[in-house]
Amino acid sequence: MKKLSVLGFIGILLFLFSCQKEDAESNRLLNVVFPDYFPAPAYDFGANPPTEQGFELGKKLFYDANLSADATVSCGSCHQQFAGFANLDHETSHGVDNCFGKRNAPVLFNLIWKDNLLLDGGIKNLELVPLNAIADTCEMATSLSAVMEYLNGNSTYKRQFKQAFGTSEITSQKMLFALAQFTGMMISDDSKYDQVKQGKTTFTEEEQKGYQLFKTNCGQCHTEPLFTDNSFRNNGLDIISSDNGRAHITELITDEGKFKVPTLRNIEVSRPYMHDGRLSTLNEVLEHYSTGIKNHSNLDPILKNGISLNSEEKISLLAFLKTLTDQTFLKNPKFSEE
Repeated sequence: MKKLSVLGFIGILLFLFSCQKEDAESNRLLNVVFPDYFPAPAYDFGANPPTEQGFELGKKLFYDANLSADATVSCGSCHQQFAGFANLDHETSHGVDNCFGKRNAPVLFNLIWKDNLLLDGGIKNLELVPLNAIADTCEMATSLSAVMEYLNGNSTYKRQFKQAFGTSEITSQKMLFALAQFTGMMISDDSKYDQVKQGKTTFTEEEQKGYQLFKTNCGQCHTEPLFTDNSFRNNGLDIISSDNGRAHITELITDEGKFKVPTLRNIEVSRPYMHDGRLSTLNEVLEHYSTGIKNHSNLDPILKNGISLNSEEKISLLAFLKTLTDQTFLKNPKFSEE
């Protein structure tokens, strides 16, 4: 056997090192970064470590209308970035065949801090959320098997799955992992409120007044810094609830008309409001809490007497709520459809 020269051996080592380095760089882990005043996430990325390739695959899946029954509706159709990944101006979700669902499309960000998802908490793992949209007859109206058939017949997806997971084999778990990497990395944490928390700026006098009003009247349910306590509450929209809300999952009478407390982050841009999108403006929302609360049997006790705000206080509170708008997140190109 011919002996290998020292230079030849070194050359092979350099080649192997460069291949390993290239592979590592092409699939390196993405850091999940958030402010130190945020709590620990509920979702554990341990079994699904986010990579650039996995994130990009999830993004492609998120915006691909071919995943729906008639190739007209993607996840991004009902979750628009400029609206905090809610559905601007649509009272309820708008799916295939011009079908409208019964609930407003919720915002999609800071999802890794939720231990259950959807307005009724019917899903407990971020990875499983897309299954609801895929199967719902008023959303994507298809099936997991049909989606798998489409993906497995697409050479571009085969290449991207291999880049993300090391094999071109396409499975439903890998698809859900990729989507969870994309949506899980949607972190909104750079609003003016956050900049104040970090000492980078200060509230105006009006915003500071609104902040104090918020902490007195709203902070118990919309807990800082995520501006939700992730609980389920009835906020007095109706005497009798046409949508059972949380009771749809628990089958408990005491949960009828209860829905997950939404985050108030990016609330300025994520209209319409309430679980069925019945309120079009934040002024209408404040008016509801001031004078419009109905005495449902499950009405949250803290709302029994409403929230009394005069016109000046409403202006101040709105000024504070607008400090929760995160333009950095809303315009971040890494989340945008290409």
